[in-house]
Order: sequence, then C-alpha cells, then structure tokens
Amino acid sequence: MHRRTFLGAGLTAAAGLVACRTTRWTPNNEFDAVVAAGDGGTHASLAAAIADAPADGQRPWRIRVGRGRWYGKLVIDKPNIHLIGDDRAACVITHDTAAGMRRPDGEPWGTWGCASVIVRAPDFAAHNLTIENAFDYVGNLGSPDFQPIGPNGLQAVALMLAGDADRSFFEHVDFIGHQDTLFADAGRSLFRDCHVSGSVDFIFGAGRALFEDCEITSRFRPGKPRQGYVAVPSTPAVQEQGLVFSRCRLTREAAVPDRSVALGRAWRPGKTFPDGKYGDPSALGNAVFLSCWMDAHIDSDPGWDPMGYTARGGEKVKLDPLDARLFEYDSRGPGAARSATRRWLDASQAAGYAPDRVLAGWAVPA
Repeated sequence: MHRRTFLGAGLTAAAGLVACRTTRWTPNNEFDAVVAAGDGGTHASLAAAIADAPADGQRPWRIRVGRGRWYGKLVIDKPNIHLIGDDRAACVITHDTAAGMRRPDGEPWGTWGCASVIVRAPDFAAHNLTIENAFDYVGNLGSPDFQPIGPNGLQAVALMLAGDADRSFFEHVDFIGHQDTLFADAGRSLFRDCHVSGSVDFIFGAGRALFEDCEITSRFRPGKPRQGYVAVPSTPAVQEQGLVFSRCRLTREAAVPDRSVALGRAWRPGKTFPDGKYGDPSALGNAVFLSCWMDAHIDSDPGWDPMGYTARGGEKVKLDPLDARLFEYDSRGPGAARSATRRWLDASQAAGYAPDRVLAGWAVPA
C-alpha cells in the first residue's frame, strides 16, 4: 500500500512556506498581495486582493493568506489567481451558507450558489490552507427551518468549480463540509495531498477531477443507517473520465459504523429542456478508485448505490450503478471487496485513467 502522512483539519502543517514546498507558487517568496491580520497585510480581505488582480491573467497573481478565519463568500472570476497559506490548518477560508437559505432577494441560494469559494476562471491554484463551509449540518438535520432544495436544503458546498474554471490546482488543502463539500463541476482539476471531509455526496460534479494521494474522510450523521456517499459524478456520457481517485485513503470519523458508506452513486441533475425539466439523460457518471486504501466503513455489497431522478415523463426513477461507469482497481484495506456490484478494471482498462488521460494534455507543475 502506498502510504503518505496526511495532515487533517485539526493538525498543523510544517512551519514556513519553504518547508511546505511552495516554491513552485512563489519564486523567491514574492507575493503580489498579502491578506493578514495587523500591520503585515496589503489588503484587508481576500476579495479586495482579488479585485486588484489584473483582468488579463497573463501571469499568476500570488496572494499570501495569513493565519486566521477569513469569513465571506469568495468568487474567483479572474484567471491565474493563486492563494498561498501560511499554515494549512490555521489559514481558513470559510462561510456558512446552505442551499436552502435565502439570498438577499429572498430566493434560496441553491447548490450552485451556496459555496464558500466559487471558481469561475482558469488557472486557479490554492496551497497550504483550508476551505470550509461551516454550516451546522448536524444541528439542522432533524428539522431544517429553510427552503428545501431537492430532498432537503442542507447542501453546503465548500468549493465549487464552475463556468470557465479549468486547470485548477490544489495541493496541501483541507476541504471541510458535510453534504456536498466539493463540487468539481467544470474543467480539469488536480487535488494533490489534500484532505476532503464530508458525508452525503461530498465529492461530486461533471468535471474531470484527479485526486492523488489524498485522504477522504466520511463524517458521522446521527440516526442515519446509510451514513453517506463518497463520489457522485454527473459526468457527460461523451466524456471518458470523471472523478478519479489515485492512491487515496478512505477513512472515517470514529462514530461511523462498518459498512455504512457507499463508494458513491451516479447523479443525473435536473435540467430544463424545451419539453420540461427532468434528469439530464446525457449524464452518465464516471468515478474510479485506483490503488486506494479503504477502511471498513465502505460497504462491501453493493458498494455503490442507485440515485433517484425525474424522468422525461415526470415519473421518479433511479439510475442503477451498473448502468453507470463506477469502477475500482487494486483496492486495499478492510473496506476493499470484489463482486458483481463492485466492478474492477483490469490493468489495461485502469491505464485509461492515467493522469495524462484524466487531465487531457494539461502540463501540471512538477
């Protein structure tokens, strides 16, 4: 088993930028903007630092993020923005909006609007910090007091990649949430040595996303026999790769029972067509786990769950996991299994999910 030392949300990264290998981001430790408490900063907020970035994005705009909890919904709408934290655990970009909460205009935020950080431009990068949605999911689980969105209004995204987002690079970043933590819905993205925590559908979307050497932690949901789902792709059928996990570790909070978490389920999001709104038939989710270690919370049978959607005729149906593209290769640990419902690729098929295939020609920094 390939093993790495993972820094969780409660642990402190090695002190200093050089120790955390940020030289690829900040040659000579030079920054274009510094967001820090006290007298050491050039900007009082991340939004202000981004507003001062040039619109053309001809070179990286490097923003140093100081220790602290930086509260506010952040939209990255300029290319080549790079955020570099002083401390992985102590530099926290956070907000607490859920999908069912109301916007200033009175309408609900929805899953597509509730994220703490929304990236809509290419060549974004984040390093050595935490991105969090601090919404109290467990406290609202019994009786949410806001507008239901889908089955509930509890979706609370930490990071969303949308619109023109492409070549998004995350290294040594913690993503903290519960339902719908990480929404990789556009472009190509690479997550290297990151930690993603959540419960329901907490890594999802239609983009090409590669997770290398990451820790994926399932969180506890009181009173729920099915504790959650890890990977929930809505990959277009014409796209060969979706959510790909390579050499990752699937771990759990202590209270999560054995065999209570599905590897995932395939999502057909509702879309408006000339003849009505229904689950997008062109979405055929793709998620693959390659050489991943899995703790015993992962369900051995069936391993993957169906997911409901509204069909064209208005009836409620479910997409069977065997009708989607949900696979494993070389799974390890107490949660690993091989069966008719947990389909394994052979070596030649697994090669189709090599980094250069998933990232489709993007030359990622070494």
